Amino acid sequence: MQSSFYVGLSAQISLQRRLETIANNVANASTAGFRAEEVKFESVLSRASLDPTAYATTGKPFLSRKSGEFVRTDNLFDVAVQGDAWLAVQTPNGTAYTRDGRMRMTETGELMSLNNQPMLDAGSAPLRLDPNGGPPRISGDGTITQNNRQIGALGLFQIDPRANLTRVENSGVVPDRPATPALDFAKVGVHQGYIERANVNPVLEMTKLIMVQHAFEAVVASIKDSDASLQEAIRTLGATS
Repeated sequence: MQSSFYVGLSAQISLQRRLETIANNVANASTAGFRAEEVKFESVLSRASLDPTAYATTGKPFLSRKSGEFVRTDNLFDVAVQGDAWLAVQTPNGTAYTRDGRMRMTETGELMSLNNQPMLDAGSAPLRLDPNGGPPRISGDGTITQNNRQIGALGLFQIDPRANLTRVENSGVVPDRPATPALDFAKVGVHQGYIERANVNPVLEMTKLIMVQHAFEAVVASIKDSDASLQEAIRTLGATS
């Protein structure tokens, strides 16, 4: 069979993967701290014939680490993370890292995410505030004070750029390399009273969606042309045999 059929099929699989990624990004465009998923596409070179044939792979997904837009809320339990750093939360499966800084305090003072996951300090221990200590103040390095008394500090962690990130709930991620506490607060920090939107550009994602649709239509047309060419060759050979 003509290799063009297999090339077209590989392209369709790649485009379907890209379509799923774009759809997920658009669906989470309003999710605080959400990280858009992108796909790296490559080609696989076939050496089965003298004429090399390049096939598209299904793509390697990765999460974009670009920052999203900061939105002011004036809620003292909201923080937006500046720079390449993450907050830490305790989940049933271990520590996860998130850019969703929306928090709340329980009646007994535990500082929790909106998904009821304990917020962690730099030592990966759950944070507890004084429920009767007044409004919390959170400085740029994550230090939390109540009535001018230091209660604790939000943990800010940095993840190796080479780490692969697995998505979990609450806009969280789990890296395949250990995260390390941030030390240079000139480059990273938090802003109290703000949240970070998803780093998804809905207009750009819709443009990508249209491009994928057009590319898919072009592949379908190419496969139809190849099929017509094959059928014509069969008819010609049959007529001359």
